[in-house]
Amino acid sequence: MAFVKADLSLVSYSGNGFHIWHYKSNDASTVIDGAGYFNDMANEMNVGDVIFANTDVDGTPVYGMFAVNANDGSTVDVANVVSLSGSDSD
Repeated sequence: MAFVKADLSLVSYSGNGFHIWHYKSNDASTVIDGAGYFNDMANEMNVGDVIFANTDVDGTPVYGMFAVNANDGSTVDVANVVSLSGSDSD
């Protein structure tokens, strides 16, 4: 699938260029962490921004965080997801 701008929300802006975002998608986290997925946001996302994400929500959901690790002004890349899904042993 593709990035859906309507599913991205700005949670916090610190005033020094750092943003915290939230994104919900039917796409798997392995799709989202591909270079270019967030290209439509190249003018707004900065290296170091954090994206809390709910991914693959229509399949096997993964909850986690991505960090923007590159943005050359046209191509945005994020690091692999850090999963917050964890396990529930009870």
